[in-house]
Amino acid sequence: MARRCELTGKSVQSGNNVSHANNKTRRRFLPNLCNVSLLSDALGQQVRMRISAHALRSVEHRGGLDAFLLKARDTELSPRAQLIKRQVKRKLAEAA
Repeated sequence: MARRCELTGKSVQSGNNVSHANNKTRRRFLPNLCNVSLLSDALGQQVRMRISAHALRSVEHRGGLDAFLLKARDTELSPRAQLIKRQVKRKLAEAA
């Protein structure tokens, strides 16, 4: 499983450990990924996703999963998140 957030695209970064003697060794900065169930109001069901803690805060700030997906760019979303976004758009178009 890739260490990548399904909603924001946040992934592993690399850098250096720097010792007191200024020796540099490579290291990895891993994103804080959480397995969460998010409720989609339009679909009326829960969706399990692996997202970063930052993305979880962003989803709550924007007013839920549906609002986040509709505002997000497709290039940042995972293929599964893009599928959910299309389903949400279809449901909202049917309701209107």
